[in-house]
Amino acid sequence: MDTDYRPLLGMELDESGIDEVLTEAGVGVLSMSADGVPYGVPLSFGYDGDDNLYFVFLGATTELRKEMYAEQSAVASFTTFDIGPDGSWRSVIVDGPLDRISPGEWDIAREAMVDNAYQSNLLAEYELQENPNVWALEIKDWSGRTVGQQ
Repeated sequence: MDTDYRPLLGMELDESGIDEVLTEAGVGVLSMSADGVPYGVPLSFGYDGDDNLYFVFLGATTELRKEMYAEQSAVASFTTFDIGPDGSWRSVIVDGPLDRISPGEWDIAREAMVDNAYQSNLLAEYELQENPNVWALEIKDWSGRTVGQQ
């Protein structure tokens, strides 16, 4: 491979680099599929620092599109990234099963959301319901890439 292109290809992130991006990013795109139709939605997320991402589905439409896709997706994918002022960037893609959490898991999810979700102050307005609309993606696989950073 011609080394002139190496800066454009970047390099893979190691596990600690992936963990860092997931801890710092706070927002990304959740991709799901129902009946062979893909659906990607930008969402704020919490990361428990281990193997779960958490999402609160707020502002649901009357047809509950996010919920319908989440319920029908055997595997979901989530992409997050950050771009530095110098044009360097890092991205992470994770995938795994997506399930609605039980009320007993709400405290763990809330803590993860407060720690790193974009605009986590919105959670103060979201009271625990009998059946909260909070979903967890169990990370089964992840990968990351960085370009322009050492």
